[in-house]
Amino acid sequence: MKPDVVRGHLDGLILAVLEDGPRHGYSIIEALQARSGGRLDLPTGTVYPALRRLERAGLLSGAWSTVGGRERRTYTLTRAGRHSLAGQRADWREFSAVVDAVLRLPGTARDAS
Repeated sequence: MKPDVVRGHLDGLILAVLEDGPRHGYSIIEALQARSGGRLDLPTGTVYPALRRLERAGLLSGAWSTVGGRERRTYTLTRAGRHSLAGQRADWREFSAVVDAVLRLPGTARDAS
């Protein structure tokens, strides 16, 4: 998947994988890969700045811990993050419906699934 396609949606994707519970940075990257069937292979240089930005915005909280002798920052979705995720999901549904309506071949019905 082209990196440009993810631009503008990365925050929502990160918030969505943290909805299941706290994760450290690399685990977030792995969850994005798993949920996308391997189509999202985002570099750490993309994900970690987004995590810091989301934490500064109050959408995530982060805490340092030591796991196997390594320092890791674990991120948790905040109440504000859950609220933001709900809004981003609604925005995505609206946006994808509009794009689908424009890109759909004339005369074809939208798939009911």
